[in-house]
Amino acid sequence: MFKNFLSFWKGKDFLGQILEDFNLMCKDTEEMFSAVLRKLLEGEEEPNLKDKIYSIDKRVNELEREIRKRIVEHLSLQPTVNVPACLLMMSVVKDAERIGDYCKNLYEVTELLEKPLDMGKFRGLFDDLDKEIMVEFKKTKDAFQNSDEELAREVLILETGIVKRCDDILKKLASGKLDTNEAVCFTLIARYFKRITAHLANIGSSVVLPISDLDFFDEKVRRDKTT
Repeated sequence: MFKNFLSFWKGKDFLGQILEDFNLMCKDTEEMFSAVLRKLLEGEEEPNLKDKIYSIDKRVNELEREIRKRIVEHLSLQPTVNVPACLLMMSVVKDAERIGDYCKNLYEVTELLEKPLDMGKFRGLFDDLDKEIMVEFKKTKDAFQNSDEELAREVLILETGIVKRCDDILKKLASGKLDTNEAVCFTLIARYFKRITAHLANIGSSVVLPISDLDFFDEKVRRDKTT
């Protein structure tokens, strides 16, 4: 079904522009996440990073509003034309916008830190979750752009594992003895990692799930749709 949606949209100049703008949203949020990681984990002092992050987030927000506006205008003129595809895009652009928000929140953690992250403690808790989320960004983008159902299922499986590990990290932090600032910042990182990966999976899920199931990832849906 998704392949039919995508082929329909790619064949129309008006709707093709929506796909192009959505792909830009995905690219922008991936850039935000990567830049924040370099600051957070590597201590890289990129000039004017805060301005860059907030500027990209603003652009992502504007693209979301423009896409949704064009979809509403399209449906008002042709209310019976490809409604499922329009509903699908309304859903995924919101996910992309929320990813931008959480990347911005992740940058704000760098401002809360009283000292650079202890990377020994970070890796002990998070291992390579940051790298896995970068992989999820790429797989999500490729799955959506190419209507790749197998890759989309890989995204869902990857997200399930990341979410579980983020929950385990929070349990460890709740029973640990880190100083307050460190514990709060690690907790926020785990929380934002979890939300970013969940929204990426929502975008990936659009390739394999019915529209009615988008944003609803109970264990039954995951099991049924990823096997």
